[in-house]
Amino acid sequence: MEPIKQHAITVGVNLVNRSDFQYSMEELRNLAAACQVQVVGELSQKASRIVPSHYIGTGKIDELRALIEEKEANVVICNDELTPSQIRNLESSLECKVIDRTILILDIFVERAQTREAQLQVEVAQLQYMLPRLVGLRESLGRQGGGAGFKNRGSGETKLELDRRKIEERISILQTELEKLVARRQTQRKQRHKNEVPVVCLVGYTNAGKSSLMNAMIDTYNPQTHKQVLAKDMLFATLETSVRNISLPDRKSFLLTDTVGFVSQLPHHLVKAFRSTLEEVAEADLLIHVVDVSNPEYEQHIAVTNETLKELGADQVRTIYAYNKADLTDIEYPMVEGDDVYLSAAQSTGIEELTQQIRGHLFQNYIQCEVLVPYDQSRLVAYFNEHAHVKSISYEENGTKLELECKPSVLEPYRKNLTPL
Repeated sequence: MEPIKQHAITVGVNLVNRSDFQYSMEELRNLAAACQVQVVGELSQKASRIVPSHYIGTGKIDELRALIEEKEANVVICNDELTPSQIRNLESSLECKVIDRTILILDIFVERAQTREAQLQVEVAQLQYMLPRLVGLRESLGRQGGGAGFKNRGSGETKLELDRRKIEERISILQTELEKLVARRQTQRKQRHKNEVPVVCLVGYTNAGKSSLMNAMIDTYNPQTHKQVLAKDMLFATLETSVRNISLPDRKSFLLTDTVGFVSQLPHHLVKAFRSTLEEVAEADLLIHVVDVSNPEYEQHIAVTNETLKELGADQVRTIYAYNKADLTDIEYPMVEGDDVYLSAAQSTGIEELTQQIRGHLFQNYIQCEVLVPYDQSRLVAYFNEHAHVKSISYEENGTKLELECKPSVLEPYRKNLTPL
């Protein structure tokens, strides 16, 4: 059967002192577009508070009913997360399917999730959202058909037909499976700490160019690995954590981690479900906060990202700001101002400048020294060539003279075999 074409009216309440209202409504339209939904109208109401029973006032409900009829819309999308009673009451008054911002974001996450862990996390978030809303959503399905949001992808009608007990059992099973995956990742993280490999995390608003920046770093320093990550110009292209080893020419290396992008009013169910994935951020040695500087609302994006980082307990991690997509602006690039780097990941311009900033933060404890390796310990020359940056090498009467830059831990086990110069 042909899917019913969705035509939506977006509805928002502009609370007093909410400076980002127009932006959030524009973002709601973008979220709808990401779900292949055509927005045919918009209604907003200025108010001091959200109406507990219907989200909007009775006068606005009459306006909205007329707008639905005029535009021949078949769904209403509200800009905030609705309570179960608000969904029921609105649908009863409008005789139209009503969903909220949270369902839109969940729908996008369902479609984008590729790995088993991401799929489990999204399903848990969906079920936790649905649990208190079973009655309202079941009525909506009876009238409209389809899934909890727009698409019936196996988690719509079928799950809503289950009773509360079965949904709770399903959540428990999923969380048990997730815990096993989380335990495996924690083991990997401990191994990295043991190996003293620094971890750099890319964070930022969705579609800021984090994956493109990761690919530019890989292309610059490790092109032979062919380990690029998916990078697309769309919301939430990345839902799973990707980790790549970046090996610099002077034997220094670090792990670069790509993470899920943030968005304003990111549903708390999703933050909770993805918390284990986002633990990578809180435990990183350095964050690269990627900003789409070509977006007029980039300052709002920075504020949302910083707020989410604070919620994750990662607001104290040292941070470099990478102002990406500078090629789409009049800003001069590549350019460095303190911990701010202006660059273009798409053009791989500014990568070296960003790397210099990373070096300055990650490798401060590296030592520079000259050592003399006795000729009967020549295996150590090969060891230092592999694990340290050998700046110069010469041959003296009593052994091989090396000028080194390395971590203290590289030098420490062999100090007794070396003569410092």
